[in-house]
Order: sequence, then structure tokens, then C-alpha cells
Amino acid sequence: MFQPLELGGCTLSNRIVRAAHSTGATGEALIAYHEARARGGAALTVLQIAGVHPASATDIPVYSDKVLPFYEEMAARLHAAGGRVFQQLWHGGAAVEQRSLTRFRTPVAPSAVPNPMVGIVPQALTTAMIDELVEAFATAARRCEQGGLDGVELHAAHGYLIGQFLSPATNLREDGYGGDLENRTRFLREVLAAVRQETSPGFPVGIRLSADDQIEGGIRPEEAAAIARRVESDINFLDVSLSSYWRFHRLLSTLDEGLGYEVPTSEVVTRAVEVPAIVTGRITTLDHAEHLIRSGVADMVSVVRGMIADPDLVVKAREGREREIRPCIGTSVGCVARFMVAGQMRCVVNAAAGQETRVAFEVVDQAPRPKRVLVAGGGPAGLEAARAAALRGHEVVLHEMTGALGGQVRMAASVPPRSDLGAITAFLADELDRLGVTVRLRSPVDPDVVAEEHPDELIIATGTTPRRGFQISAPSRPIPGADLPHVFTSWEVLGFGGRAAIGRRAVVFDDTGTFEAISVCDALLAAGAEVTLLSRLEQVGAAIPYPPATVEASRERLFSGAFSFTPAVALEEITAPGTDGFGTVVTGDLGTGRKRSFDADTVVVVSYHHCNRELADWTAADRSDTGSYNLHLVGDVNGTNSIMAAIHAGARVGRAI
Repeated sequence: MFQPLELGGCTLSNRIVRAAHSTGATGEALIAYHEARARGGAALTVLQIAGVHPASATDIPVYSDKVLPFYEEMAARLHAAGGRVFQQLWHGGAAVEQRSLTRFRTPVAPSAVPNPMVGIVPQALTTAMIDELVEAFATAARRCEQGGLDGVELHAAHGYLIGQFLSPATNLREDGYGGDLENRTRFLREVLAAVRQETSPGFPVGIRLSADDQIEGGIRPEEAAAIARRVESDINFLDVSLSSYWRFHRLLSTLDEGLGYEVPTSEVVTRAVEVPAIVTGRITTLDHAEHLIRSGVADMVSVVRGMIADPDLVVKAREGREREIRPCIGTSVGCVARFMVAGQMRCVVNAAAGQETRVAFEVVDQAPRPKRVLVAGGGPAGLEAARAAALRGHEVVLHEMTGALGGQVRMAASVPPRSDLGAITAFLADELDRLGVTVRLRSPVDPDVVAEEHPDELIIATGTTPRRGFQISAPSRPIPGADLPHVFTSWEVLGFGGRAAIGRRAVVFDDTGTFEAISVCDALLAAGAEVTLLSRLEQVGAAIPYPPATVEASRERLFSGAFSFTPAVALEEITAPGTDGFGTVVTGDLGTGRKRSFDADTVVVVSYHHCNRELADWTAADRSDTGSYNLHLVGDVNGTNSIMAAIHAGARVGRAI
């Protein structure tokens, strides 16, 4: 893994690379983001997509000489940090970016096949238009070399323009660019030849391929291997990925998929060629990367999300400080979803990611005066706040009411598909131990404890607890029957604060549209129950950002079992089980009031929780017996319901003390 590697005329210092990924950052912010990870040990950075033609423009205008000053600065900074930098050259074809749609330009593609997530029928390319695009790729590659970059990668994966030519599912042409494999690879081969004509002999050129585009009638690993062999003599490296917009979540899957989930399909392709190859797909540790390289699956391994979470991952691992690596937990909520929804990448576990020009990854400044800090609550918010305060040089003591740290993350991680969530609270707990924070378990904080600890700063991170009988559709009316013995909370289903008696037919009501209800359904299905999910919302996980990336894997898993879903309803009544063992859940359709009935011997209501503000309310009202201190509330106690919000709030408060 730490051996150098030659790619054409470029030498990489090790085998850890970072595949192209969009962040929403531009200019100095983008340079600083990549520079931090080059300093952290990544040998190669492949910059995010650069549209080679104005009709398929992106944040990096590689179709114009105006890009050259940016490239010169990026190259200089990453080289000084010990890394090398390539540019991924791209045209979206039918998968055009939104900015191009706003310019009223019709997308172009090999054939009139719409992209499923864009929904616009593209114009089929003429041969003259194809020639123009070949030239656009070539001149873009020339600018990359002219600007001081070390190489280029042609994006031929994920159902973008080149991939649309390669796949028999999207290339329906009957001319020399469609039909058999020879014709379908013609555009790629013409682009490679043109790029070679415009760049120096030693300038590295590679391609990114999907081993399986996940489209009916599309490319499968054996054909992807044949494509790679056909162009092998024209490339210096091969980057193998997976899927397309037809199954978007598999492009960059969540913790629902296993670590290294792309490897079984990728290695069919990588083992078919002699050129150096890259694999990717939830590879988050260097032990895993080392195994893949030693086993011959690949010559390089891409670690993107792992280095979003911890830019110093490679350096720390090389120095034997693996326990100090902040882990990626694979939700895609901060990186993928936030970029797709808000246009700016962030990270659930790293409050600095995407903000490198404004926020330091690690606390470096000591506080001017050490203080005594009391943290009430050992969930992610309290743990993060305690760690940050300890790094600032404060004396920190954390009290946790239960017998273990982790808070509601511990509950969420108890469901196997989401077990990786526990990695972040385990890391934070280890950090508190390393930093000498005093932790007291089974120790609820009340006014007497506050008086005894006599803090300068009190951080309340006491979270929330389930609220029985509440639904947002009728907030003033308790749900009739919610107090019956066969009606449970999510905590009871997951075995916290009680234990649910799970029967044969379960009904789950989801009032929030979050992973809480999804995890309850997973647990019930694993226990052998038939599950009906009712929701006031229109889809499973409706409140989770960008469901195509974050929820779709869970949806596929649920619907593969004894599961059904009914949207847009409110609970009217829950009745007691009769002689047959089944009660009834009565719903009313939102807007129309139409009644429906569902039989169930197990009912779970997932709704908005009660915020545990009692300690905060008491301290705000009366501090006469507990001394003078500054009060901070972090995490779900403020009414949020998110690991990301909890960790970021904890970091912000802990760093400010």
C-alpha cells in the first residue's frame, strides 16, 4: 500500500487515491479541501467532474482557458502537500446538470433515451456533433496538462455520455456508433486517440468504467471487462466503479451495503487487464485497502468518504494511530445528500468537512484559562462536546444516566443494517479515555449533582424520550388506544427501556419520516412478523435528505420481505386484540378522512419525542444552590433529530469554551 506506483510519467508516493466527487466548493475553498487530504497522505486526488463543453458545464470550466489559473494554483498546492492531481473529464449526455437545463438547452445523447432522474428526452447526436465532442474532450485534456495537472481520467461510467455510448441499454443507434461492442466503443476510442494527440507522450490518461450499469439490458461485468481490454493499449490506468442513475444509490452506497460492496463486480474487470487499476466502494480503512492490493484485486484503492470524515486518515494509520481516526459511518446524509439538496457537501461526523477555509478539522488552540466543564448526557452531542472541550485544555467530567455511552445511536446501531452507526460513538468514547475525561455511568444529573460538581460550564445533552399517544396530524388529541398493552414505542421494539412482545402481524405508524421507523420495521421483520408501515407522509423515509441516495437501499430491503406501505394517513383509533389475538388499527386518509382498518397483534407508534429539558428549565429558573456557570444545550434536547446536528452542535459548543 505504501509502495510508489508509476502511471505513465507520473509517480504516486503510495496506492491510496481519492476518486472524483463533487463538493459544491469552488476556487480557494475547493483547493483547501483537497489540500488538507493531500497533506493527510492521499497520493492522488482526482478532481470532480469538469464538463468539456459549455452545453454540459460544471463548476470547473475546462472548456475555456479561464480555468488555467485555478489549475496552476491547485497543482502547486497539492504538489507541495505531497500529492498528485488528475482531472476527471466529463459530459453528462442525457444526465445533464440542472444548470444546463436552466439555459434551455436540450440534452444530447447517443439515442433519445431519457435519464430516469432528469426526465427530459435528449436529442440524438449527429456525427458532426460527435466530432465536436471528441475535439472538446481533447482540448480539455490539453488545458489540464497546460495548467500543471498530472493526468486526466475520462468519465465513462455511471450512465454519463461515454457510458451511454457503451451500454446497449442506452445506445440504440444503427450507425457506426451503435450495435456491436466494436461500434459502441468507437466514441470512447476516438476520444482517447484525440486526447493522446493533444497531450505529451508521458501524460497519464485513464478511464472510469462501471463494472455493471444496473440497467436491464445494460453492461454486465464480463462486457465491461471486454471494453477495458479493447482500450487497454490507449490508457495508463483503469478506475472501476458501479451502477448508473437507474439505481442511483449503488453509485455511492450507504451503510446498508457491506464494506467493499463494489469489489465482487469490479475485480472481474480489474483482473482482465494489465494496466494499474483502482477500486472503490465503502473502503474506509487502510487494513481493507492493504488486503485488496495484496490479493491482486487492484493496484490502487480509493478512499473518499473515509477521508471526508478524517483528512489525516493515511498519516494516522501509517503512524500506528488507527484508534484516533474519526470513522465514516456511511449514511451519505452529509456528503451526498446535502450536496444534492443544498449544493454544498458536509459530513455527519466531521464538522469541518467542506469548510476548510473557515473551520479547522482538529482543535489546536488551548483556552486562555482552563475551566471545569460538566456534560450531562453521553450521546453523540455530549461526547463530541466533551472531546472538544478536553482538547481545549479544560477539566471535563461527563455523566451518563444509562450504563453505556452512545445515546440513541446505540439503539439505532442495534439493528444490523445500521450497525456501522456505532463506530462514531465508539470512537468518541475512546477519545474521552485518551484525553483523560472523567466519565460517570448510571449517573443522572440533577441539581444536587450540579452543585457537587461546581462547574464553570454546564453542557446539557440529555436528548429525548418517546412521547406516547402523540401524532402531528392531531396534536391536541391523544391517539385512542395508544396506552393498550400491545402498543409499543421504538425504544421498546429495540429493547431499550422495556421490551416489546412481537407477534405475527405488526403495524408501524411513522409520523416523522426518519430512519427510526425504518429500523423498527427491520427489527420486526427480523423477528418474523409481517409488517405494514403506515405514514402521514408520501414515501418511506420521506424526511431524510435526498432519498435516492440515502433511503433507496432500505426501501429495496424492506419491500423484499413481508412488508407493505400505506402513505398519507393519520391514526384514528387502536383497538384491543380480540379472541383471535388481533386488534384493529383504524386510519383516516389525510384530506379526505376515508377510513381504513388494519389487523395487528403488535402496534408501534413512531412520532416526535419529548425533549428532556427538565434540567435546563430548572437551571434557568433557579441557580441559587448550584453556583454560577454558563449553560449550553446541544443535540436532540433542542428539538433536532439527527446525528449530524448533534455532533456539529457538540463540536461548536466544545470548541467555543
